[in-house]
Amino acid sequence: MRAVISAELGAAAKLAEVPTPSAGPGEVRVKVAASSLNGFDAAVISGYLAALIEHRFPVVLGRDFAGAVDQLGDGVDGFAVGDAVFGVVLTFPLHAGGFGEYVVVPAASLARVPDGLDLTTAGALGLAGAAAATVVDAIAPQPGEIVLIAGATGGVGSIAVQLAAARGAVVLATAEPGAGTQLVRRLGAHYVIDRTGDIIGQVAAIAPGGVKAAVHLAGDPFALAELIAPGGRFTTLLGVGQDQMGVHDVVALPVNADLAPAGLEDLAAQVVAGRVEVPVQRIYHLEEVPQAFADFAAGSVGKLAVRIG
Repeated sequence: MRAVISAELGAAAKLAEVPTPSAGPGEVRVKVAASSLNGFDAAVISGYLAALIEHRFPVVLGRDFAGAVDQLGDGVDGFAVGDAVFGVVLTFPLHAGGFGEYVVVPAASLARVPDGLDLTTAGALGLAGAAAATVVDAIAPQPGEIVLIAGATGGVGSIAVQLAAARGAVVLATAEPGAGTQLVRRLGAHYVIDRTGDIIGQVAAIAPGGVKAAVHLAGDPFALAELIAPGGRFTTLLGVGQDQMGVHDVVALPVNADLAPAGLEDLAAQVVAGRVEVPVQRIYHLEEVPQAFADFAAGSVGKLAVRIG
């Protein structure tokens, strides 16, 4: 099958032919229709994750996927060939991925694509949507609380802005002037903090005593902690916990994205209902994925989707 791979540690993304996988016991093979680029993929090709996760090369890149069930392994119940499904590939060692014509995943990890959700959008929802829901759940914003989201223009941040605003929080979103600012305003940010300017001064003008909670998706987490009111909440996907906070009087809540199918299906239902938008900014064909990595590294906003086939 055709797939975009990293052939060895630190190798750039390239299109290649690799063996087509088969579903084993408890597994499902999906004919992939769509995927998307995430920061995790950029970390794989940089070699950053090698010390944390075992790799089996060639690694097929792409964590997200959406498509149709193509093959059922022994013991799989509840799915049939042709079912529309989506999810996130997090099987280890790192080898399988969504940037290929087929992917094999545990049946227990699959979420169903609801009526009204197109596969391109489903293929861009999984990892970013789950991560966004997890960080917003962690800080549990209350109506009227001022919440700062640092890194608001990326895939995770752009969905987190919407989820926090839907809870009634007053959302401050960091963005560069231009497309990033336009995006977060459209998605519900009440104030935009120009990340190229005096961030401390801008936040202080809106929340003189500090914000009640902050989501760290980009930048210096300890500088971000300085902007939180004493006793306020801080969360991150990058492992900064209470022990590292030192003198900062905040409640640090490091989290990992909750990829349970029920949560993914809830997010999908919110997209269908129009309560959440997956802000796909550009769609690439499989052979264009190396360019998608370059665009991602250059500072794209929202989600970069990939259509397979």
